[in-house]
Amino acid sequence: MLIGYMRVSKADGSQVLDLQKDALLAAGVGEDRIYSDNQSGSRHDNRPGLINCLKALQPGNTLLIWKLDRLGRSLKDLVNITLELNLFWVYSPPLAA
Repeated sequence: MLIGYMRVSKADGSQVLDLQKDALLAAGVGEDRIYSDNQSGSRHDNRPGLINCLKALQPGNTLLIWKLDRLGRSLKDLVNITLELNLFWVYSPPLAA
């Protein structure tokens, strides 16, 4: 099953999720399986969309993201999330380079 996650850093409307959402939908992720966050924050435990996304993942699922930097706010955060995903055998390819 495909599950998508998207994030923008600013909740003031200066950044939008449209490009990320279009890419996830085009890749085959169902709209009801896309999780998002519209806020700044360096820790993934402060991002409810990411928390719900990680809870929804099951072994064998594929997590799709627009770019790797949309998943983690720092290298340490990204490593920790990736380790958590590997515990469930989830594959997470970025859609854009």
